[in-house]
Amino acid sequence: MSKINVGDKAPDFTLFSFSHSDQPVEYTLSSFAGKDNVLLVFFPMAFTGVCTDQNCTISDSLSDFDKLNVKVFGISTDGTFVQKEFAKTKNIKYPLLSDFNKEAINKFDIVQETFTHGMKNTSRRGVFLIGKDGTVKYKEITENPGVQVNFDKLREAVNNLG
Repeated sequence: MSKINVGDKAPDFTLFSFSHSDQPVEYTLSSFAGKDNVLLVFFPMAFTGVCTDQNCTISDSLSDFDKLNVKVFGISTDGTFVQKEFAKTKNIKYPLLSDFNKEAINKFDIVQETFTHGMKNTSRRGVFLIGKDGTVKYKEITENPGVQVNFDKLREAVNNLG
């Protein structure tokens, strides 16, 4: 389980997204400090059933997150081209960040050592809600990648940001 807990400062990272643009866009977590709340949606692999449900459910609620000044980012170890097709095919409206080199999943200590078909070192399924002050306000990591995060508890945590 992740060593990053509620109340801890979220570790910084810089990742790229190609999911909604013609050129890769760089995102650095610390650039949102003082301005925006951030929801990091970690998932093992694009196009798998539970990952698709997770991202589509959050994408369908994106306007609710926008109203509360929460920027949403999906993170997986998939490459940028796979994520671009995943976002397009599944109509995921928020940026998907490629952690192909496993920077963020290691910093957040959210590595799934073995996923499916013998694939190693993907992301675990989980969410981290980070406040404008850069600290973790809510986290949930599922023990089993086939189990979905609790969307009701996540929405409650978002609503409690004030």
